[in-house]
Amino acid sequence: MLEKFILAVVTTDPNKVPSGAAVFHCESKKEMEQVCTNLEAILDGIAHAVTEELFIIVKH
Repeated sequence: MLEKFILAVVTTDPNKVPSGAAVFHCESKKEMEQVCTNLEAILDGIAHAVTEELFIIVKH
């Protein structure tokens, strides 16, 4: 079982993308919020805002 692990990165700024994670590029903040909501449910994780343009989905 995965715990305390970054499952995905969601961003509107491709210049702020770390390597080694699943990355989802979004065109707008609204799209980013929708993708985060869907990924939380699908991955059983929690979205955390790192910046306004970068969220991570984490398994606690």
